Amino acid sequence: MDALTQDAPAPVASTEGGLREVFARIAEGAVVREQGRVLPYEAVAWLREVGFGTLRVPREAGGAGLGLVEIFRLLSELAAADSNLPQIVRAHFAFIEGLRHDPDRARSAAWYARIVDGALFGAAMAELTDSTGTSTTLTRQGEGWRLDGTKYYSTGTLYADWIIVVADEAGERVRLAVPATAAGVTREDDWDGFGQRLTGSGTTRFDGVAVSDGQILARSSFDHVPSSSFLTAYYQLFHLATLAGISRAALRDAVAFVRPRTRTFGVPGKVSQRHDPLVQQVVGRLSALAYSTSALVEDVARALERGAEAWEAGVTEHPLYDEAERIAFQAQQIVLEQTLEATTRLFEVGGASATASSLGLDRHWRNARVLASHNPAVQRARALGDLELNGTALDAIWRAATPTTERTA
Repeated sequence: MDALTQDAPAPVASTEGGLREVFARIAEGAVVREQGRVLPYEAVAWLREVGFGTLRVPREAGGAGLGLVEIFRLLSELAAADSNLPQIVRAHFAFIEGLRHDPDRARSAAWYARIVDGALFGAAMAELTDSTGTSTTLTRQGEGWRLDGTKYYSTGTLYADWIIVVADEAGERVRLAVPATAAGVTREDDWDGFGQRLTGSGTTRFDGVAVSDGQILARSSFDHVPSSSFLTAYYQLFHLATLAGISRAALRDAVAFVRPRTRTFGVPGKVSQRHDPLVQQVVGRLSALAYSTSALVEDVARALERGAEAWEAGVTEHPLYDEAERIAFQAQQIVLEQTLEATTRLFEVGGASATASSLGLDRHWRNARVLASHNPAVQRARALGDLELNGTALDAIWRAATPTTERTA
């Protein structure tokens, strides 16, 4: 399996073939990693080897140049193998999407080169403050800068080479990139959620970290909403693709559990489980749920793809982005419910024997429940209702928020 190189980007077909071999290898160790809380450094390394992090980098910059629909299909497949992995690389792919939007092509090219060389990016944005403000500071120190602060829910930083950080510099919002191993950077594996436990979503501390001008990516006013409906839909789609992958994994594991079993199910009789109509009905429902969640994810991805040309032309606000955001919010309501249904119904194929710890089937529900909690669906449902009834924009609550509020997705 050859890694993608700047001189010879791999054709899509060969890239996907190599990736699927890696996905299969990742799936083989998923239960063991989950049970022992073994952080998937090795799995991340395998993805690096086949150039997974370069799939969305434009071909002219040395990447595979895949479209959004293709990317999210692959991410969903990866989620079926191990749902921690797509979340680990979420900030990385979002960073690339930002580069595709950046009008400074020379700056984008420099960061693309690092990615093609194998660099992986994580993010440290959120803080545990009274509001969702930014207390992390960037201050002038000599000819450079000094970064100080503490971030939480820093997904992917444990595995990253670079960390994207948001800081306050004299009342101005600054987005910058910091080497993960720089002096003064501390990454802690203290995420204690009952699901998605291997994502590296812990605390990141910055204590007098030296920053150069070249590491500063963007500046903006805190009065300006620091996001676009394009990116809101993009971030949400990552979670939806991961959930759809979990639905597929629930179907896969139900079939793998039932097929070899010869013991009768539920009531006395001579019918093996695979021929029992009750078990067939449950597996049939799981099949439908896996299809439905995947179809909804693809629909959101296509909506986002329709706005990609404008996004890459540097347009920050566009009706196509608003449409993609609306569709993402609508899909969220259904994908969450259907994935949680799938990961619960899964246990109906085998009674108490399906709850054996050695099978690790509970991980699917736990992971889905945690993913479903990141962007509360009840808030999104209210926003959709307000849109339908009153024509209120989905991001109106963010635009009306206090100037120091950070928008997260």
